Amino acid sequence: MNILRKSIIVGLTMLSIGSAAMAAPAQETPQQRTYAETRFDPVKRAERIEKRQQKLHEALKLTRNQEAAWATYLAAIAPRQDIARADRASFKELNATQRAEKRLEFSKARVAHQETRLAALKTFYAALTPVQQKVFDEHSLRGKRKGHQHRHG
Repeated sequence: MNILRKSIIVGLTMLSIGSAAMAAPAQETPQQRTYAETRFDPVKRAERIEKRQQKLHEALKLTRNQEAAWATYLAAIAPRQDIARADRASFKELNATQRAEKRLEFSKARVAHQETRLAALKTFYAALTPVQQKVFDEHSLRGKRKGHQHRHG
């Protein structure tokens, strides 16, 4: 009988502690931002790009003659508005073949943009000295190698 009484007292004590914890006001949790909001914030992205370009510019130690090639290169590699993302809402209204055609158009536009960037890169690279080319090569290899680098499996 003594064990039963102790068990009841312990049980009631635990219930009262639990109910007191439930009655305490809940702390407000900060609003969580999604991954896309933090990772692809256009302002932060522009800041990262500007910082990286400035670091490369300082490392290359460009001459006055090379500055024009640098400006042309930066203009050519500037991020563009992604047409596919802007037109995403209209995809729901299209049928399967029309969506496939749109995707092909977007893909061709991306390839054309990459070709423009490559031409600008070749022009700028030709204006660099061999030492500067080596610095540029090292800089272009660097990157954030976090996670699995999209290796699945």
